[in-house]
Amino acid sequence: MAAAAAAAAAAYANLKLHVTPEKFYVEACDDGADDVLAIDRVSTEVTLTVKKDVPPSAVTRPIYGILGTIRLVAGTYLIVITKKKKVGEIFSHAIWKATDFDILSYKKTMLHLTDIQLQDNKVFLSMLNHVLSVDGFYFSTTYDLTHTLQRLANTSPEFQEMSLLERADPRFVWNGHLLREFAAQPEIHRFATPVMHGFITMHSCSINGKCFDWLLISRRSCFRAGVRYYVRGIDSEGHAANFVETEQIVHYKGSKASFVQTRGSIPFFWSQRPNLKYKPKPQISKSVNHMDGFQRHFDSQIISYGKQMIVNLVNQKGSEKPLEQTFAKMVANMANGMVRYVAFDFHKECSRMRWDRLQILMDQLAEQQDEFSYFLVDSDGKIVTQQEGIFRSNCMDCLDRTNVIQSLLARRSLQAQLQRLGILHVGQRIEEQADFEKIYKNAWADNANACAKQYAGTGALKTDYTRTGKRTQWGLIMDGWNSLIRYYKNNFSDGFRQDAIDLFLGNYSVDEVEPASPLHVQKDWKFLALPIIMVVAFSMCIICLLMAGDTWTETMAYVFFWGSASSGTFAIILYNGKDFVDAPKLVQKEKMD
Repeated sequence: MAAAAAAAAAAYANLKLHVTPEKFYVEACDDGADDVLAIDRVSTEVTLTVKKDVPPSAVTRPIYGILGTIRLVAGTYLIVITKKKKVGEIFSHAIWKATDFDILSYKKTMLHLTDIQLQDNKVFLSMLNHVLSVDGFYFSTTYDLTHTLQRLANTSPEFQEMSLLERADPRFVWNGHLLREFAAQPEIHRFATPVMHGFITMHSCSINGKCFDWLLISRRSCFRAGVRYYVRGIDSEGHAANFVETEQIVHYKGSKASFVQTRGSIPFFWSQRPNLKYKPKPQISKSVNHMDGFQRHFDSQIISYGKQMIVNLVNQKGSEKPLEQTFAKMVANMANGMVRYVAFDFHKECSRMRWDRLQILMDQLAEQQDEFSYFLVDSDGKIVTQQEGIFRSNCMDCLDRTNVIQSLLARRSLQAQLQRLGILHVGQRIEEQADFEKIYKNAWADNANACAKQYAGTGALKTDYTRTGKRTQWGLIMDGWNSLIRYYKNNFSDGFRQDAIDLFLGNYSVDEVEPASPLHVQKDWKFLALPIIMVVAFSMCIICLLMAGDTWTETMAYVFFWGSASSGTFAIILYNGKDFVDAPKLVQKEKMD
């Protein structure tokens, strides 16, 4: 019965795409399947048919999943997965990473478009291609990747019979908007593949001659998704920016153990717009009631995960201080016994390479972690323990500092799990198992890099500590380099990246009859004139230095004049920094804050 239900719930794994001028036919090639999905390229109607209806003249190619459909200026497009790479198996279910995609136009020609519409359509297509080029899209046709082991163990028989699309956690289905038309037709659900974004790694490990599987899964939420400086805090629904659920799983002789943590932006209304400064000052909104969204956020977290232990790692001085104070005050005012709060000034405590001081925080959280426990189910399928609460960690970006702390909490939980399963002997420590320790540290550093690339545009900082257990000089140099790239991307390319995510997730819908495209925003004279004046003035200053005048005084006068002109222009540009950065055009972020 369970096997039959599982088969009913699975999506088709082997597909062929047949293209004719009138229709797209997607043929299910799984054993015993006769279903064919027919998509009319004119009416956009989607129907079920059978293999004999596919015209022999159709152009045929294999595909590995349907990501969904989207409307752009030129009409509707079908997005399909064209390449995949096997990551491994979870309990005998194959897990894949989607590595290449194709975006196919329903329309056979673009002659109906004006030059401006053609240009806009090209920009929208490049946005979709940008999102799809970011590494980290994972799927399975037989296993529900969007739920933790604990959530899956506490479901009803009806849930087990649902299709993967119906039962998936909407927070973690990145193609939910693209599949909305498929969702409305239950009979075609087996052609729809829910795809999550984040990170998955799997390793077959051995300690004391005992072989077990160790997995790490990070699921990025598609609610309030975006890039580092344009999406901070929460929205009115209580969804936090850069929210990621990370689950560590151990599978040994049929027993399964899992430990779940979350990370997410500080959950009230604040922003940190890029303005050409290295670190823009965070602004806490003064015009809204923070408690409504704050309460909504924690209400939903408690429903999903139980008790909450907030671990706030931001600086307790400088520009981050007001955020820490407000967070602490709001937790106190909410007075919910299910939510506790601890603040740890990561940078101050670990300054001058004193990374051993992280043990202070671990000791502080130890009792709470023992109380929360972890999820464990034995080889007979009997639930032995449930995880009663969760650590919700954050720093400013919820990337570098957060990942370091999460890896330490996960290791402490893993130590207890491996002892309980009889893999580690009494008195043995994970740190002493050199081979496994290397796998563990590298996996968590790779997790940090994946989350950082998806949110900030570069690899994570501080991964030398995660990989080696100590801070290195080379690690500091790499952090400096990554910080420089982050600065450039955050100021000069993140508007486009934010627009791309908003388009992909359906926060912005293209209106074919919209008279004025939001893509065409006229920049004022300052945007062009000031950088040119600055470059010319700086060049003249250098020329005057190299080609000295008749007298030293004359040379210095010229250098002073052009130097003053270039530094004065630079000061004006910095003062008007917000006008010079690449800002999102599709969704007014101010309205979303």
